[in-house]
Amino acid sequence: MSKIISLCKRRGFIFPSSEIYGGFGSGYDFGSLGVEMKNNIKKAWWDEMTKKQENIVGLDAAILMSPKVWQASGHLTAGFADELVECKSCHKRFKADEVKGKICPECGGELTKPRKFNLMMKTLVGPVEEEAATTYLRAETCQGIYVNFENILNSMRLKIPFGVAQIGKSFRNEITPGDFIYRTREFEQMEMQWFCHPKQAKKYFDFWKKERIKWYQNLGIKKENLRIREVAATERAHYAKQQIDIEYKFPFGWKEIEGIHNRGDWDLSNHSKYSGKDLRCFNEETKEKYFPYIIETSAGADRSFLAFFCDAYQEIPGGRTKTTKPTKEVEVLLKLDKKIAPIKVTVLPLVRNKFELVKKAKEVYQLLKPHFVCQYDELGSIGRRYRRQDEIGTIFCLTVDFESLKQDDLTIRNRDTMQQERVKIKDLIEVLKEKLED
Repeated sequence: MSKIISLCKRRGFIFPSSEIYGGFGSGYDFGSLGVEMKNNIKKAWWDEMTKKQENIVGLDAAILMSPKVWQASGHLTAGFADELVECKSCHKRFKADEVKGKICPECGGELTKPRKFNLMMKTLVGPVEEEAATTYLRAETCQGIYVNFENILNSMRLKIPFGVAQIGKSFRNEITPGDFIYRTREFEQMEMQWFCHPKQAKKYFDFWKKERIKWYQNLGIKKENLRIREVAATERAHYAKQQIDIEYKFPFGWKEIEGIHNRGDWDLSNHSKYSGKDLRCFNEETKEKYFPYIIETSAGADRSFLAFFCDAYQEIPGGRTKTTKPTKEVEVLLKLDKKIAPIKVTVLPLVRNKFELVKKAKEVYQLLKPHFVCQYDELGSIGRRYRRQDEIGTIFCLTVDFESLKQDDLTIRNRDTMQQERVKIKDLIEVLKEKLED
């Protein structure tokens, strides 16, 4: 993990938040390459849900909602709380199940008895600081979908079963954040809520379990690094009738990257009860009114990012790049799937001190820029530049050499195979589109 964290900062994927002020606990900023990669992951998920799957529409709900939403959802009760102990000397808090005995692991002071600590983050709305102005930063994106259930149903003229997809920020006052971006207090979720008749819930639960595993594998995660864990009734979220976790084998162990839940009718029935709005559906054939069951797929964009990054990270003995002499130095290759790699194409002049080569390379870069996320790089030897691009996962390096000036072509180098081929510059856009769409 230390190597991955170092690479993320050095190459502009992820920076510690507020670093010049000493950092801010568990906060991270996605750098120039990180935001491209994260956006690619979110787009791949969005396309999977709204384009490849049937009968799923999108939503972008507000982060700030009426506090009544969180009362109805159960987030303001003990169900959404961690049991903590506090040191009477240094006043640090720890999860009760992670501390042995009654002694503070930090200073040796005496610990209090365990008590519940709610994970919701409070904030104030409006100019007056009073209880009536208190609300919360959302702890999950799905509640915005539930409170808009009737709006979406009517405006989009949908019939059960259907799904609603949403990507957005959520906030939890985590007591023990850690493992880099795996567990943070501010995070981004990719959630889909599938509304169905109660009798079809088991069928759709099994369907989405298979579909979600397939999505990770199709984007390059190795099969042996993924597993499904059936969550026991004693461990499940309070709303879950059935729950599985999709886990990834991180360097720090097997950890959840996505949860799939049969939420039953918990959410719609509770919002009906608290709001006074009847959110039941009517079956024309059977003449019955019922609350739809919800099958939820809840993935973390940040956790997915980390899983894809870890899975793509490879260390290879020096000399992989033929233009550099074999050494004992290890070369890093970030073998990201072409759909999520931040940079698709980089243009390199063979040498930087020849005006004609640089001019030609910059022309090629300007030609490609409107069509692909690409870079231009002329600093250092060609071998070092290849290695730099391998470290950030660039799919193709295009080298403009002296032959290019005569033949109006260049060399395309494939990141994974190391194969090189010459392509006419006039055909370049078409050729690259074909290669990247395979």
